[in-house]
Amino acid sequence: TVEEPAPLDHPRIREIKLRSELLSKFHGRDVYERAAVVLPEGYDTETDRHYPVVYAIPGFSGSERDARRYLPFVDAGGEPLILVALSGQCQWGHHVYADSATNGPRGQALVAELIPHIDHEFRTFAETGARFVMGHSSGGWSSLWLQVEYPDTFGGVWSTSPDPVDFRDYQQIDLYARPPQNMYVDSKRQRRPIARRGETPIVWYDDFSRMDDVIGRGGQLRSFEAVFSPLDEQGLPRKLWNRQTGTIDPVTAEAWKPYDIRLKLEREWPENGPELQGKLNIITGELDTFYLQGAVEKLKPALAQLGSDAVVEIIPQKDHSNLLTQGMLLRIRGEMMERFRASEAASAP
Repeated sequence: TVEEPAPLDHPRIREIKLRSELLSKFHGRDVYERAAVVLPEGYDTETDRHYPVVYAIPGFSGSERDARRYLPFVDAGGEPLILVALSGQCQWGHHVYADSATNGPRGQALVAELIPHIDHEFRTFAETGARFVMGHSSGGWSSLWLQVEYPDTFGGVWSTSPDPVDFRDYQQIDLYARPPQNMYVDSKRQRRPIARRGETPIVWYDDFSRMDDVIGRGGQLRSFEAVFSPLDEQGLPRKLWNRQTGTIDPVTAEAWKPYDIRLKLEREWPENGPELQGKLNIITGELDTFYLQGAVEKLKPALAQLGSDAVVEIIPQKDHSNLLTQGMLLRIRGEMMERFRASEAASAP
């Protein structure tokens, strides 16, 4: 038996535990969606006031239990807002709010169940122009995916240091290359790094892969496979690469294409492009610790080719951990509220 965690003891944080009909049906057991709602000062006294809402998705291993760290964001001044701290945690790691063969309808559950519940229970403006999404790292990928998958649900995304958003640069590996590339070594047979400090490699893909497989469920790499892969003959997420040789399986790579955000944007732009105008903001560091900037660099011209007005920034000298400064968070908050004020929701009674 797993004990319930201690309550988040703060007068302006409300915890949500909502049984998901969609996820419970998929998994054949009770599955609950969890969130923590961070309320602005005055929420309990200004009872006629409604607020824009920001959905914040943590990175790998983060959860709604981190809600206290969003208090400075909520209290930063300017337009008051409600922030909903989400949790991407599942038995495989981070489900990134994407529907998948392994994790089930995670995105649908958020949009069809949890968000309507939040709008019903709290005084939000239940409108696209007053609902924003943000996240860092795996949360960065999640937030961008949600905005692109549900373009008329969210009024804008601020995705920072996202996991690979273009699988032509999957942490320096082109998943579509033919002949297939190798996860463990590059074309010169040099070991591939998966993490660095500055420009110095410090973690290698082969070591990380072995560690991940020892962990089994819950490791970062298997977490990606649990989202992007179909099921194999054993009913488990199909593996992207041969664990002994490191060679990428082209059949699995092909099956990942529906989750390649660049391909998704290109495929769906004629229908969804107008709804995404003014909504896409992607920011990463030039020296991202996990080499995630390469995919953003490839996505940027692809968006420009589509005619998108997306703001895509690669910040010099910043890495995965020092990109999201207090100044950057204040800037993001300001941009969100500027967009809110420009929307019809801001003028609603």
